[in-house]
Amino acid sequence: MANDGLVRHVERWADRGAALLSHSRELLAQIKACNALYKVHFPVRLADGSLRVFEGYRAQHSQHRIPTKGGVRFSPSVDQAEIAGLAALMTYKCALMDLPFAGAKGGVRFDPRQATPELRERVTRRYVVELDKRGFIGPGLDVLAPDMGTGPQEMAWIADTYMALHPGNLEVFGCVTGKPIGLHGLPGRLEATGRGVWVGLEEALAFEEDVAPLGLEPGLRGKSIAVQGFGNVGFHAARFLAEAGARVVAASDSGGAVHNPDGLDVVALRAHKRDHGSVAGFPGSTTLPCRDAVLEVDCDVLVPCAAEGAISEENAGRVRAKVVAEGANGPLTPKGEEILLERGLFIIPGVFLNAGGVTVSYFEWLKNIHHVSFERLTKRREAMSKRLLVEAIEDLAQKTFASELREHLLRGPEEIDFVNEALAQTMSTAYLEIRDAWKRYGCRDLRTAAYALALDKVAENYLTMGIFP
Repeated sequence: MANDGLVRHVERWADRGAALLSHSRELLAQIKACNALYKVHFPVRLADGSLRVFEGYRAQHSQHRIPTKGGVRFSPSVDQAEIAGLAALMTYKCALMDLPFAGAKGGVRFDPRQATPELRERVTRRYVVELDKRGFIGPGLDVLAPDMGTGPQEMAWIADTYMALHPGNLEVFGCVTGKPIGLHGLPGRLEATGRGVWVGLEEALAFEEDVAPLGLEPGLRGKSIAVQGFGNVGFHAARFLAEAGARVVAASDSGGAVHNPDGLDVVALRAHKRDHGSVAGFPGSTTLPCRDAVLEVDCDVLVPCAAEGAISEENAGRVRAKVVAEGANGPLTPKGEEILLERGLFIIPGVFLNAGGVTVSYFEWLKNIHHVSFERLTKRREAMSKRLLVEAIEDLAQKTFASELREHLLRGPEEIDFVNEALAQTMSTAYLEIRDAWKRYGCRDLRTAAYALALDKVAENYLTMGIFP
């Protein structure tokens, strides 16, 4: 999909949602417009002493809430249209999750896989300097995060550079999320998007009246799953789904795709990919003809976790799943989606299902600006309360719990426990709201309901501010 296609597709989905609302045309136009977009060219000195000019972007789609929030991607395909479209998705995603952010997105056009660590560091740090000049980064302005081609290391460089530019700022680490744990990061952030896919899918498949027309029983147990894109999101989604009782029968990455109708060992598959560079050739599986063949595997649920536009009018007719759960941003084009809906497939939109990452990023940002871990003020107290309760039960029963069970019952909550429970609660609440809107508006698909709900929430912010009558 051409990058400008993403912008058009997001606008089209937003228009579908807006058609269900009674807000003024002017207000809806303001919500859908990209509020600010910064394009910059900056030089970086290479190891041989020469200079190379890089092209970078940062879009703040909406400023109905401050700060804005969104990832930074390093990719040779990055351009203005792609960044603007992804920033818009972030606005609607944050609104659905009831997060105190508006949407943003940024990126630099280059291939980090072909760059040395030294070059990646220089590009990252110079990009931060350029953003800081124009107010496109800051704990209360615009909070960055990982995205395609970036990870905890880049986020650490971003935090360190911003700290050097703003000495004495107590909230400096809140300028970026997805940082390493040792640099005020948050446990659970790395796997948050994949965990959110699992939680959201479990919620969506829980209603018998929604899944019965598909010939499915409620719940995840026994469901066959195909995962397109066995990267960070795809692996963690597959792992959590398998642990919940689903059967991961196929997976793909940039190097190929594998299939086993009896199920793949997800952890072993990841180890194979780490050792061989791809999932292709995984023992006990059939290597499919091409990586995109995973989209056509016979399964209950297809989870596309790779790039945008993976399912279009060209291949939608060959998708054999009953449910498509979007783990990536915009893996379906509108025409591809239309074909799937006409065929009766159930689509869980990425604007909801992909929101686990930004949700846990919110928790990390909270931790950074409040300067305290979530469990520090409560862990010891809760452990003491549990001990008193366990000892009271043992006295009444005249029997002692088994040592392993007793240790588990007495354990105070760790920070990761707060993170995972809060993520599950946020995803669950959001899905129930989307489903309620789906039924209330009487629209045929969840995506239209989700966009209508998100637009309505943003509109209420503008109306509360008194900007629009």
